[in-house]
Amino acid sequence: MQLSLIIIVAAFLTSILSGIFGMAGGLIFMGLLAWALPVAVALALHGVIQFASNLWRVILHRVHVAWRVLLWFGLGAAAAIAFFSVVIFVPSKFYVFLGLGLLPILVWLPERLIRLDAANRWHALSGGFLSTGLSLVSGVSGPLTDLLFVHTELNRHQVVATKAVMQAIGHASKILVYGGLLLNAGVRATLPLSVSGTAIVASMAGIMVGGYILDRISDAHFRAGRRWIVTLVGLAFLYQAAAIALA
Repeated sequence: MQLSLIIIVAAFLTSILSGIFGMAGGLIFMGLLAWALPVAVALALHGVIQFASNLWRVILHRVHVAWRVLLWFGLGAAAAIAFFSVVIFVPSKFYVFLGLGLLPILVWLPERLIRLDAANRWHALSGGFLSTGLSLVSGVSGPLTDLLFVHTELNRHQVVATKAVMQAIGHASKILVYGGLLLNAGVRATLPLSVSGTAIVASMAGIMVGGYILDRISDAHFRAGRRWIVTLVGLAFLYQAAAIALA
């Protein structure tokens, strides 16, 4: 009961962050699930809840989605799903926390060194493959996907909406690869399907709250805020990875 409540509350609070910054929330939520559950189950549950959360974000911000950049990203994502469906790899908790901790480094890369643009078909194709593959291994890929928007002219609403589609694709990949575990009788005894359903509703509510806040902040605060948030979260996960390695 306590675990179920923690998951539901965390789904709501972390979705508020995702609704504001288009990232950070999924990073924190994946870390919490990896800490509380077996890795493969955490990846599957994170995929289900975050897919619904991002799909709801797409619906709320649908007028801002830059659909033209998503075709090639989707093809790259499909290739990653096909690859990991054949080469099954379930990471340990150490590698999940290490990946979650290292990802935020990407937000500090000097923009002058990054020549990526989501509107470029080859950038989008390779980005779709790499970010979806990373999502299947560590559970999240937000900071990597973010690199596709460094040299974009999209505003904060378009970035959040378009990234929501990209993230939904990544989370759908986890459902395809790991989702069957949630139907396992042993897992359902610990984590009833009703908990997943309630967490999905909570995440949708969090996205709405985050969207309300997003409308009231500037582009400057939007860009600066998410950089520092994911960095602090990343440091916490690196500490956890070190603790596991030294245990």
